[in-house]
Amino acid sequence: MPTWNSRGLRGSTFEELINLTNDLYSENKLALIQKIPTPITPVNMDKAKGHITLAYFDKKSTVDYIGAAQGIPICFDAKECKEDTFPLSNIHKHQMEFMKKFEEQQGIAFFLIYFTSRDMFYYLRLKEAEGFMQRMEEGGRKSFRIDELTDKYFFGPDKGVWVPYLTLINKDLEERT
Repeated sequence: MPTWNSRGLRGSTFEELINLTNDLYSENKLALIQKIPTPITPVNMDKAKGHITLAYFDKKSTVDYIGAAQGIPICFDAKECKEDTFPLSNIHKHQMEFMKKFEEQQGIAFFLIYFTSRDMFYYLRLKEAEGFMQRMEEGGRKSFRIDELTDKYFFGPDKGVWVPYLTLINKDLEERT
């Protein structure tokens, strides 16, 4: 099993661990999940190095990942949180709308949250996210605390898989039936 870095992940390392997990799932024919790039329009290029030095976003991105696992369509977004309180401003309305439509088409939509100060992952079901968003829209908290989350949806690396979210999808599916 890979070594877990107890000092916390840095930058885009969380997404890189998800990408490694997705590669492993694909190699083992468990899932085919693709990272969705955010569409950009380059403004300035460093032609000598072939790098984009300035760009703007073409449109709002929907989710970070989309694909299928064992014939089930899935989409999810990866979020990081330094504190034990997750600001709901990190979840955008257009993402929620896309995810709701995705689930209407019999897919599963969720967020993977990495709580960096605790080196802990959380599988946030769309239904749970909707509850927090509704509370905010009704004048309640604009965030949720880690202690408000369901214990069984916290997870960490397991048996050589960095971000074993398929296990959590199974738990989610069991609750839906």
